Amino acid sequence: MSKIATALLTAVAGAALLVSAAAQAAGPKIVDGPGVLPECFIPAAKETKFFQWPAKPGPYRIALANGFVGNTWRIQMIKTAKAFSELPEVKADLKEFKVVSTGTDAAAQLGAIEDFINQGFDAIVTIAVSTTGFDNVIRKANAKGVVVVPFDNLIDTDQVMEIGEDQFKMGVMSGEWIEKYVGDKGKLLEVRGLPGNSVDRDRHLGFRSIVDKAPNKFEVTEVVGMWATGDSQKVTADALAVHGHFDGIFTQGGSDGTVQALIDAKHPFVPMSGEGENNYRKQIAEHAKDGLKGMSYGQSPGLVAIAMKAAISALKGNVMPQKVFIPIPYADFNTLKAGVNYFPDLDVQFFATNAFPPCGVNFTAPQIMAQTEANK
Repeated sequence: MSKIATALLTAVAGAALLVSAAAQAAGPKIVDGPGVLPECFIPAAKETKFFQWPAKPGPYRIALANGFVGNTWRIQMIKTAKAFSELPEVKADLKEFKVVSTGTDAAAQLGAIEDFINQGFDAIVTIAVSTTGFDNVIRKANAKGVVVVPFDNLIDTDQVMEIGEDQFKMGVMSGEWIEKYVGDKGKLLEVRGLPGNSVDRDRHLGFRSIVDKAPNKFEVTEVVGMWATGDSQKVTADALAVHGHFDGIFTQGGSDGTVQALIDAKHPFVPMSGEGENNYRKQIAEHAKDGLKGMSYGQSPGLVAIAMKAAISALKGNVMPQKVFIPIPYADFNTLKAGVNYFPDLDVQFFATNAFPPCGVNFTAPQIMAQTEANK
C-alpha cells in the first residue's frame, strides 16, 4: 500500500474516531416525550425537554456523591439510599453502590464525581454543594456515557437530568400561610438553610415574593439555621433575645429547634411554616390549640431513591424528562393524623415524608434507621 493511501486511511480512521467521540461527548439525545413512568417522572414544566441515553446492559455501578452531612435530613437521605439499594428489585440492577460525603467544599465534591467517572461508574447521583461549576464534569461524564443526576439541590444547567421538588413554590406556600394567619403586617422571622444552596435560595425568593408584595408591611429578620435542629434553635433564640417578639415564622429546616427556642424563651406560639420533621409535626399536634398554627411541607430524603431509580431507568435506554418535580407532600395542624403523616410514639428524629406510591418507593422508619450514614 502506498504512503499516500496509508495516510488517507489513517486520516479517515482518525476522523471517524473524532466524529464518534464528538457524538458520544454530546451526551444524551434530545427526543420527543412522553417519558417512561409519567406518573412518577413528572416533567417540571410544559417546556421540559426529554433525554434518551443509549441502552447499556446491567448490572450497573452507581455512586452517591453527597456534600454536606451535618443535619438529620442528609443523614436520613444517605440511609434511604442504602435501604433502596438493598431492595431485591433494585439490587438485581446493581453491581456496586458507593457512597461518599465530601463536606461543603465544592472542589472536593467535583473531584469525587470526576474520580467516579474515571473509575468507570455508570451513573452518579449527587446533591450539589454549588449550583455552578459542573460544566467540566458534565463534559467528562458525557464523553464516557455516564449518567449524572443532581437531586434536591439542583444545578444551574439543562444539560443533565435532575430530580427535585419546586422549591420556589414551597416558599410561596409558606408566605401564603403567613398571610393567612398573621395578616398583612408584623414582625417575621425567616430561618434560612445552607448558604449558597439553590434550595435555600429558591425557597427564600418564593417566600419573599409573597411577604414583600404590596400591601404587605412585614418586617423580616433573617438568620441562618443550616437546616439543622441545634443551629436553628440557637439562631432563633438569639433572634428572640435581640428582637423580643415575632408574629410569624418561616423556617426551612431544623423546625423543631425553632419551636423549642420559642418554648425556652416563653414566647407565645405563632403561626409557622416549616419542614417535614416528625418531631416538628408532633409539636404542631401538641401545641396547635395554644397558637402553633403550623404548616409542614415535605422535602423528602426519599428523593435520593427517585434519583437512583431515574438513573437506572436512563441506563436502560428509557426516555426521561430533563427535570422532574415530585409533588410536594404537605400537612398542617388541621390535617395531621397520628400514624399516617406523623408518628407520636417515635422519639428518634427523622423526616416523616418518605413514601412516593406513584414511583413504587415506600419505606418504613425501621428500614431506613437500620442503615448508617458512613461512606461505603
